[in-house]
Amino acid sequence: MTTTNRVINIGLQIFSDSIRAQGVEVLDVDFRPSPFDAPRLAFTQTGIDIEAANAEAARRIASGKAVLIGLGIARDVIPGMCDKMILHAGPPLTLRQDAQGDAWERMCGPVRGAVMGACLYEGWAQTADEAARLAASGALTFEPCHHHHAVGPMAGVVSPSMPVWIIENAAFQNRAFCTLNEGLGKVLRFGAFAPEVVAKLKWMETVLYPALDQAVRSIVGGIDIKNLIAQALYMGDECHNRNKAGTSLFVRAIAPALARTCADGETLARVIEFMDRNDHFFLNLSMPAAKALTEPAEGIPGSTIVTTMARNGTDFGIRIAGLPGQWFVAPAGMVKGLYFPGFSEADANPDMGDSTITETAGFGGMAMAGAPAIVKFVGGVPQDAIDATLEMYDICASEHDTFLIPALNFRGAPLGIDVRRIVETGIAPRLNTGIAHKEPGIGQVGAGLLRAPIECFVQAFEAMRGT
Repeated sequence: MTTTNRVINIGLQIFSDSIRAQGVEVLDVDFRPSPFDAPRLAFTQTGIDIEAANAEAARRIASGKAVLIGLGIARDVIPGMCDKMILHAGPPLTLRQDAQGDAWERMCGPVRGAVMGACLYEGWAQTADEAARLAASGALTFEPCHHHHAVGPMAGVVSPSMPVWIIENAAFQNRAFCTLNEGLGKVLRFGAFAPEVVAKLKWMETVLYPALDQAVRSIVGGIDIKNLIAQALYMGDECHNRNKAGTSLFVRAIAPALARTCADGETLARVIEFMDRNDHFFLNLSMPAAKALTEPAEGIPGSTIVTTMARNGTDFGIRIAGLPGQWFVAPAGMVKGLYFPGFSEADANPDMGDSTITETAGFGGMAMAGAPAIVKFVGGVPQDAIDATLEMYDICASEHDTFLIPALNFRGAPLGIDVRRIVETGIAPRLNTGIAHKEPGIGQVGAGLLRAPIECFVQAFEAMRGT
């Protein structure tokens, strides 16, 4: 009888190379030990079972039902929103221990540009210079969207007069909010504030918002956004940086109601055309849906599940279920991607936006295997997208029972990012995102991929270790 020898190599490639040279079959396992001191935490110091707490957190996130019930003006519907307040993406700008200066001084260029655009939009200033002086004067209040049950892509700026989506988690009765998506390129969320940017925002407030609100409120039971996300994952989206299918599904869901409630044919045509020409229109629905789905997990004692990941172009911050309201921050990273003609990495701002709430809820970068076109941002191949999702299972506590990935035999997407697993493995979450120019006023210059800074998760692990 002939016996075939096979060797499994864990670690350095040089070992397997020498064995292969002897004609032996080798299976390479990509493994590297974590660089962090990470004893397995099974219980908190007060005796709470962490695995049980994490299972409950994942259950709450997965069992939520995110439904679009209407729209409203920010000052009227966002809790705690008031005049001369501007919300922004990411953690508080003055939170990091080595932070120097106030919020305006620490703002990156595109967030400053978006704030200036909001001042022009609100009529608080008539020129960009006036807007910058107002923002620097201390007369405005800057707070994170996440402190008001809201999220915002890229700069994430929300001012009082802006229309926002209202998403309700029907299973837990909590709500989340987000502005409407303007499209790509030279837009407010990427820091642009030219007259045409403000004009588009005004059209969205006066024409688009009333038409959409009337249509949505005419639909009994609202529009099930969680269900649309699940369908879009079947169709090649991951509902963070690719939203072609989600946008199409949403237009299909709302079009009959728009036709019934919008009396003016030209307005109806312009509204549908605006959504149809913006492949990212659905992003500003998937984000608040994710926020509404993750919030019920906050406050579970002992849970090490991440409920918030967000960046403001200066800092990257996370929050975990067991320590609600407490931020853990590190410098925002740089995105590796493809750039529009005429731009390069030298023009790029660090990572920014609240859109990483999608990964926190179990899609986006967690579901890249279902959206292989994403890897074109970095010149990759479809297998890279599959490998990315397979890696994310190693740092998550569960798998989603609704967000399924056809390319993985309909396996549930990784759900419940666990800071313990990140520190134990040294694997940081994968993200995909747009890239803004580092100077205010210019806008989007590309898109790409990166990993979250692992330092945030180490801080959260150490904090939970001490509870």
